[in-house]
Amino acid sequence: MLGQIAFGSVLMVISVLMAALAIWALETAFARNARWLARAPHRPKLALVIVATSLAVLAMVTASVWLWAGAFHLLGVFATFEEAMYFTLVTFTTLGYGDVLMPQDWRILGGLAAANGLLHFGLMTAFMVEALRHVRVRQIEFTEG
Repeated sequence: MLGQIAFGSVLMVISVLMAALAIWALETAFARNARWLARAPHRPKLALVIVATSLAVLAMVTASVWLWAGAFHLLGVFATFEEAMYFTLVTFTTLGYGDVLMPQDWRILGGLAAANGLLHFGLMTAFMVEALRHVRVRQIEFTEG
């Protein structure tokens, strides 16, 4: 049990670090283009920010799902990588269909994967909202100033 908690915690930290690096890269790109993003026309640039952050979030979640699925497969939890990927995606998104189940010996690790998914979706939602808010505030300041 403690081994699963420790291993799951390491996977969660790696997953969050990957997301942090992606967020940092996108924030750097937004900072480099801040003046351009602040100038009119505003709506197309807001749409661009939404598309860019959505794609970045999708990439972050996909990378984390691959990380967990790879770990499940390497541990021999599932017979095939496809089964590990499917279980991880369903667990990460908290759909929980129940058609593919973790073996009883690995259930704690499955719960940690679900917790990582919840953490990711909260973090990514906050990131998307903050990126859009930041650009919009800069646009308003640029227009007024």
